Amino acid sequence: MAEQKKAPTEEVEAVPAVLEIEAAVEEKAAPRVFTAAERVLDAWQPKSETGRKVKSGEITDIDQILDKGAKIREAQIVDKLLPGMQTNYVMIGQAHGKFGGGKRRIIRQTQQKTAEGNKPMFAAMAVVGDERNHVGVGIGRAKESIPAKEKALRQAKLNLMSVTMGCGSWKCGCGTKHSLPFEVYGKSGSVEVKLMPAPKCTGLAVDDELKKILRAAGYKDIWSKTWGQTRKKINFIHATVNALRKASQMKVTR
Repeated sequence: MAEQKKAPTEEVEAVPAVLEIEAAVEEKAAPRVFTAAERVLDAWQPKSETGRKVKSGEITDIDQILDKGAKIREAQIVDKLLPGMQTNYVMIGQAHGKFGGGKRRIIRQTQQKTAEGNKPMFAAMAVVGDERNHVGVGIGRAKESIPAKEKALRQAKLNLMSVTMGCGSWKCGCGTKHSLPFEVYGKSGSVEVKLMPAPKCTGLAVDDELKKILRAAGYKDIWSKTWGQTRKKINFIHATVNALRKASQMKVTR
């Protein structure tokens, strides 16, 4: 039986123009996917003069606003100049528990008794910071918990401030900015707070709720001393903020 002979296959060389097109398609980067925050900032229509300068690119650093003492009136200014900030909430509330021993939580609930019934109100306290000497604290109140948290976060961005950092401990003297340059004192209500510079590797020897503020600001080592009803976390936080604000108002010559 005669064997059938296969027709020889011919190798066709690719056209150089086609190869160049395929290479260009492969090298073409994938289209960028914008996040929800970026889309919000892109659609942002500023209402203040500072906001318009930030939107146009005339102001590129948050310190250009804070050093002049100008007030931040739009939260989008902070989102534009300090993207990716650390956000946290202070435990100002307490869940219902036996003999008042409920678990701490970030939402504080109160209610007003009226002839129509009980009217609940929710409050939250937010902390924002870039861990590079910028921190802000704000409190928000609303009839529901989620709007209260959103208001607190927005108010924290509007209250953003620049804090002073240094190495004021005589036990250290390293010269790096890991603590306070000097002792500062703050008060709110019956609560008094004194923050003291600590040597390196000491850590934050303060209350757990104060650590959220100091870490957001960028502090690594601090000692503290307190007086009064420190269980009232709102006054406790306000006293600490007052102390940090006093430190930022003092001029460091070295």
